[in-house]
Amino acid sequence: MNLQTLALGFMAATAVGGVAWVFLYPALSGEMKAEKRRAAFARTTPAIRQVDRAQRSRREQIEGSLREIEQRQKRDRKLTLNHRIAQAGLSWSKEKFLIVSGVLAMICFSVPMILGAGPLAAAGLAFAAGFGVPRWLLGFLKQRRETAFLRALPDAVDVIVRGIKAGLPLFESLKVVVADSPEPLKSEFAAIIETQAVGMPLGEACSRLYERMPVPEANFFGIVIAIQQKSGGNLSEALGNLSKVLRDRKKMAEKIKAVSTEAKASAAIIGSLPPIVMLLVYLSTPDYIALLWTHPTGRLMLAGSALWMSAGILVMRKMINFDF
Repeated sequence: MNLQTLALGFMAATAVGGVAWVFLYPALSGEMKAEKRRAAFARTTPAIRQVDRAQRSRREQIEGSLREIEQRQKRDRKLTLNHRIAQAGLSWSKEKFLIVSGVLAMICFSVPMILGAGPLAAAGLAFAAGFGVPRWLLGFLKQRRETAFLRALPDAVDVIVRGIKAGLPLFESLKVVVADSPEPLKSEFAAIIETQAVGMPLGEACSRLYERMPVPEANFFGIVIAIQQKSGGNLSEALGNLSKVLRDRKKMAEKIKAVSTEAKASAAIIGSLPPIVMLLVYLSTPDYIALLWTHPTGRLMLAGSALWMSAGILVMRKMINFDF
């Protein structure tokens, strides 16, 4: 009797233990949680893959847009005279510019010859006046125009951001900029609107801004618009970040200008000192210094001094100009 009771008790305990093993062990050991995690991961994997594909596709579109813009800039890097005239803000044609340069060279050649100067000096002066001065003037006007453009560009980008946040399309926001902005930003954005109105995509029209205004900030603006037009995204946020970058670059440029002012003043004093001393000596004792241009050795010394002074001024200019 006792053996039967023990056997029944052992079998009952074994059965209870087996049932507990089957139903309680997975919960206690974490297998059920692991299975749930695997099932949840299996359900979310297609969504993750889809998001990953979308991100990869957007990244590829952005890389393609950047490569396209870079190739176009490399292709257009060699500027013609017409491009230089347009960048300077002049409405002259190439022929008019060449005629004005030629007339200026003829005047600067004829006047020294009439006054009795040698043909070599007259030819050098004519070359400088006909080739150097007009191109220097183009560079000066271009630099002044770029400075005015950069001064107004951050405010224009902020206007576009506010217009987009208010619900205006990008094209209408550009029209607001054209209506309220000063020159030359007004004419450059008006050219974007006119180019887009004749059928060119807005992204490409904004990318061409860099051709007329070759500054990095214009390139940044064109790249942001071109990428957004091709791959989508939050344009107001992208332009807001661009506005912050433009203002930081402007602040940095002004800081560099303030720091380098002392060096520029010193270079200007050092560069202008020899001509000023020469003029003062000529006014006090003209016969003493006249040997520099009447005697062959004096002319040779004068030419060498001008050459070395020009080299020194160029070196100082290179030392005090900072690119960032």
